[in-house]
Amino acid sequence: MSKDLKDKTLSELERIVVDLGQKKYLARYIFQFIHVENVTQISHITPLSKVFREQLTQQGYSISRLTLSSKRTDSDGTVKYVFTLADGHRIETVLLPDEKRRTLCVSTQAGCAMGCSFCATARIGFKANLTSAQIVDQVNIVQEDVGRISNVVYMGMGEPLANYDAAIKSIGILNHPAGKNIGIRHMTVSTCGLVPAIRQLTGEELRPRLAVSLNAPTDALRTQLMPINTKYPIAELMKAVRFYQSKTHQRVTFEYVLIKGLNDSTNHARMLVKLLGGFLCNVNLIEHNPYPGCEFAGSSRERIAQFASVLDRAGIETTVRFRMGRGIQAACGQLGADWLVD
Repeated sequence: MSKDLKDKTLSELERIVVDLGQKKYLARYIFQFIHVENVTQISHITPLSKVFREQLTQQGYSISRLTLSSKRTDSDGTVKYVFTLADGHRIETVLLPDEKRRTLCVSTQAGCAMGCSFCATARIGFKANLTSAQIVDQVNIVQEDVGRISNVVYMGMGEPLANYDAAIKSIGILNHPAGKNIGIRHMTVSTCGLVPAIRQLTGEELRPRLAVSLNAPTDALRTQLMPINTKYPIAELMKAVRFYQSKTHQRVTFEYVLIKGLNDSTNHARMLVKLLGGFLCNVNLIEHNPYPGCEFAGSSRERIAQFASVLDRAGIETTVRFRMGRGIQAACGQLGADWLVD
């Protein structure tokens, strides 16, 4: 069992405190000092008695912290943070600031096993699942640097629902009012389409917003781009999303990366409109971002506008995402791209 106090929910800390013969309310001090004050040493949790702090240390408990290896800022304001884990693996976290909010794109895995052909992280392959502490600490450290994070999107390296328990636990920690107190409506989990996990998410007490990386309106094309479609084809995926929506009554976001000459025709757009009929949803159209060794190119602005207009005319709320962070290889699909030329 992990002895990392940062990896614990408040309820778990309460059990630890009581098991050590202390009053349950002391757990709240531990939680607050870790997730509000960002302390990394038990000795700095000053509301606890010195004897209790020493007891925790003697029992092997500690407070982890990610190592910040580098930070780069793009001309558009996007900031990329590279962290090194204790096992030597690296992850990337991206800050997307605008006038109204600071959105942080966090990673849930080092590398990724999903194999999407348009994504640099897939070229790295799967290295490790992150702990909930390592997911949460991305928020802690960036918030220390720039101020309060208003939105968290689980869209960084890795497939969040393939590291389900740690991802869901981190959401609970970040949402808790005694800690960061980030509203659940300000957290989004993006998935490539792990059907059982989408269904499981429906039963959680805390349900973040759901985003589904779709990228094609047919099975043949989606399988070419996303191997997971072989296991969970579009009909099965959409059935799971409908089930999720029937239980939560939440709007779902469908993400669609536009690749030149492959999935970006007006006919593809019309098929997408048909596929999304009956959903309470919006679509994020994402210009494909290049990385070393990538065989694809992004669609032209004109083609993207034509694609978007088909969706708009059908009454589907559509947003076009252009190139944020591309200058530092922090745009969608580029995370880990710097390492492909190491």
